[in-house]
Amino acid sequence: MQRRQLLELSAAPFLGAMGWMGLQEAQAQGSEWPQRAVKVVVPYSPGGSADTLGRTVTTGLSDYFKQPFVIDNKGGAGGIIGSQFVANSPPDGYNLVVSGIGSHVIAPAENPKAFDPMKDFSHIAILGGPPLVMAINAKVPVNDVKGFIEFANKTAGGVSWGSPGKGTHGYLIGEEFQRMTKIDMVHVGYKGASPAMADLVAGQIPASFTTLSTASVHIQAGRLKALAVSSSKRLKDFPHVPTFAELGFSKLTSVTWFSLSGPAGMPAPLVTKLNAVVRQIMKGPAAQEQLSKSSMETFDWDVPKFNQFFADEIKRWAPMVSAVKEEG
Repeated sequence: MQRRQLLELSAAPFLGAMGWMGLQEAQAQGSEWPQRAVKVVVPYSPGGSADTLGRTVTTGLSDYFKQPFVIDNKGGAGGIIGSQFVANSPPDGYNLVVSGIGSHVIAPAENPKAFDPMKDFSHIAILGGPPLVMAINAKVPVNDVKGFIEFANKTAGGVSWGSPGKGTHGYLIGEEFQRMTKIDMVHVGYKGASPAMADLVAGQIPASFTTLSTASVHIQAGRLKALAVSSSKRLKDFPHVPTFAELGFSKLTSVTWFSLSGPAGMPAPLVTKLNAVVRQIMKGPAAQEQLSKSSMETFDWDVPKFNQFFADEIKRWAPMVSAVKEEG
């Protein structure tokens, strides 16, 4: 190994040096990473948006690198268990995690001792995710946000609304909407999106803030009405549904995003390479079809822009999560 390379390694943090050595050893043998299967941890149970996006990107990565990228579902503690596993792994690129706002913004804000979402990970690329929708039961006698505000103001004791649980992204958007409109709303927390959606469709609660991918089939069937979406622009499958920004609530523009990350100290060239490949995959026809099917959107961001977004999301949402925790 050349003297310049040795000096670079000695100047790097220990874990970063380990990652560099692993990458350079492979290159010295006339080959490049990966030389074996790569584990991609989804820190949730199978079937959700994180799992869907994880499988979409791993299929593309397997095709591109000609090595298996294998999904490993490690659910628990709001995404903390699977994320901790990857944070404690060697930074050689063979253990990655489907990160996101739930597991790497909300969960560590609720449990600060779990990990530092910026310092303990190498954030590679955003995959995308579904926007949130303000949905109401079809029998509620309003058709837009203005009408809902008037309806809420006339409802004795306030209008109830549901979310997948206190502290979730849907809950935070709903709370922010309530603060901005100053209307009387009573939150009903559920243990997940499915029971909240079941009660909304059944008319047990009149409204909910949840991911569009959860509510879309009921909206299309006429069981629910969508009043607004949190996406940056109108969606082609729901062109009649305005964005919150159009209605004057630009602070509610947000998606329940997911991304790809690895342990802190991964070699910068490897992170940059993975970022470029992931962006290429997510722009491809297979990924675009899956995104459209699940009412998701993606973003074409390089590593610096994605990391800035990640830090901004922590700054934006973590104080709200901490406040919710203090409220009990």
